[in-house]
Amino acid sequence: MSEKYFTRRQFLQFGGGGLSFFFLFRLIFNFSKKVKISFQSSFLPISFKKTLPKKWKKQKINFSEFKSEGNNSKLLDSDFTVINDGWIDIINFDNYQNINYLSLLDKLDDRSSNFLNTFDEDKRNKLFPIGVVPYAVLIKNNKDLIDSANESWDFLLSRTLTGKIIFPQSPRIVMSIADQIDDKNSLGKLKSQAMMFEDKNSLNWFINSEDSLAIVPYSLCYRYPKIDSRISIVFPKQGVPLMWNFILTRSTNNKDILIDWINSLEKKRTIDKLSNQGWYLPFNSDYLQSKYKSERFPISGPSEECWEKSWPLPVLTNEEKINLQNFWNKSLTP
Repeated sequence: MSEKYFTRRQFLQFGGGGLSFFFLFRLIFNFSKKVKISFQSSFLPISFKKTLPKKWKKQKINFSEFKSEGNNSKLLDSDFTVINDGWIDIINFDNYQNINYLSLLDKLDDRSSNFLNTFDEDKRNKLFPIGVVPYAVLIKNNKDLIDSANESWDFLLSRTLTGKIIFPQSPRIVMSIADQIDDKNSLGKLKSQAMMFEDKNSLNWFINSEDSLAIVPYSLCYRYPKIDSRISIVFPKQGVPLMWNFILTRSTNNKDILIDWINSLEKKRTIDKLSNQGWYLPFNSDYLQSKYKSERFPISGPSEECWEKSWPLPVLTNEEKINLQNFWNKSLTP
């Protein structure tokens, strides 16, 4: 009988002499608890989702329905959350922990560090850039537009595109593009060129429309020219809007797990797969930075010149949001 059971003293000494029962219990509990990560699946390329450890529980959410009980419960139940900059304002930062004390900031390149610095200190300390996605121009059945589209955004005012452009649903992205066009009424003219302002179903509309054009995140459309020869992808040399993606953590208990995963992203094979699917890691290693300088043909991403002139969309104050919305509403068609 005595051989089958530990005495209380033996149990407390189990594991190297002096390991307390509480610590042992906590160790076993943490080991058995599955790490959970939440994200909006439709915005992430397959290559990125495959980098997530198989042992992690993936919780898919929809930020456009953020207030629903299901989405809220998943967020509050997740250890980590991946979110893009378009949804940053809807989350409660009080629910997240400081992430940038983990010596991760040294990984970031100048582009991502500069963008991170546009956030106030509390948000900046809790956001870690994990990927940047450039917007791309998809052109269908109109090869004659490619040369002018490569040069500048002025091509969007072409008469051949009237009523054929599928713009992002975000007025701010459309206005940022209008700012690049050499016309005093560029915004009004762009609005008159629109087929629609759509995100969720933009690619479906694009595929099922003739002679159309769509402006969408590259990670969502990179494969289309490979499956349909009528489709081309263009990145104007003037630069393109950038969609930033961040990871947040609700607990510091899993910091080692998080760091190990982030470090694993810097493998050359992983970097290649991610960039080929439109997801660029914002880190400062030489090999990663080479992905911002690709001049391969056919085009597999923005040129170095395009990257240098591309722009993020910094966080706005409430007053700035109101002013921009008013400007959008008041803009007139020609």
